[in-house]
Amino acid sequence: MNNNLKELAQLFLKLGIIGFGGPAVHIAMMKEEVVTKKKWITEQHFLDLIGATNLIPGPNSTEMAIHIGHERAGWKGLLVAGLCFICPAVLITGFFAWVYKKYGQLPEIQPFIYGIKPAIIAIILFAVFPLAKKSLKTVELYCVGILVLILSLLKFNELYLLFGAGFFALFVFGIKNKLFQNTDQNFLSIAIFPFSFSPNTSISNGSLFLIFLKIGAILYGSGYVLFAFLDSELVATGILSRRQLMDAIAVGQFTPGPVFSSVTFIGYQINDWTGALLATVGIFLPSFLFVALLNPLVKKMRSSKLFAVFLDAVNVASVAIILAVCVDMGMTTITDWRTICIGLTSIVIAFWFKNINSSLIVIGGSVLGYLLTLV
Repeated sequence: MNNNLKELAQLFLKLGIIGFGGPAVHIAMMKEEVVTKKKWITEQHFLDLIGATNLIPGPNSTEMAIHIGHERAGWKGLLVAGLCFICPAVLITGFFAWVYKKYGQLPEIQPFIYGIKPAIIAIILFAVFPLAKKSLKTVELYCVGILVLILSLLKFNELYLLFGAGFFALFVFGIKNKLFQNTDQNFLSIAIFPFSFSPNTSISNGSLFLIFLKIGAILYGSGYVLFAFLDSELVATGILSRRQLMDAIAVGQFTPGPVFSSVTFIGYQINDWTGALLATVGIFLPSFLFVALLNPLVKKMRSSKLFAVFLDAVNVASVAIILAVCVDMGMTTITDWRTICIGLTSIVIAFWFKNINSSLIVIGGSVLGYLLTLV
């Protein structure tokens, strides 16, 4: 392994181990390391890479790691940086998955898990708030957001809501600007993955892999939208319980690295280690492919007005879906005075202490849950 690959491996293993707090924190850490300290790339180019990650599906911080690896050492660097950033989170989450499946039902553990769930809702709301402020730019986007929120609460498929919002925005934009007669030649066709599984309570490893491959290939927005997709694909079909999904979110919050590593936990609950491996490979594989194949098209995509309109609507739809998930989770989680207390306390802390690490809120909710069960 040459020096560039060794440096990449060391850097992203470190970031994968200490990277608590979500994508925004991960990207800030990467900027500090590769721009300020190591000066591998310029600040302007780093900003361009951030823009590229927002134009393709998948987890932003993971794709940033893959981009940086590619810039530093080509396709080998792409693989090394991506895998080194992902693997620590996957291994830690896999350990928690094993512990949870073996001991998760014990009374000594349940009070801690009981307190984590309301805290998670507070963290998601805090993550959504700035995203909503940034994405709601026009009256049309407000309308799109309200409509998607209503349809999501009515259990419409999240995939169709996201892309439906995007194409609806294009339709409105076309009417307002009379673009149906003068189409944007730079606009790139957007491939939709319309297949959807309706499995029974048991599922083959092949179908499990395809579900996560599909989600990884079409997921726009923050990592929290992932849980809306999982709710639709796995909870609604009886493969996974709502409680297991909530606990997977909790594990994703108090472990470092990508939030998407939560799927390792979920895959293990469904089909043990084989399921964990296939779910993990399925969710992350599209990110490697998109970064490797679509990077030459980034400038054309960014220069397209139509693509920008589409992406704005998708971002608003993502916010609406996340809010719908919070409502649904709240109805099943906030059930007594203890969970109300934990939820409100977590919201106050998240919004008052804006720089606090989300893992501390999860740990605080866990401890508070345990203490309140003693009352």
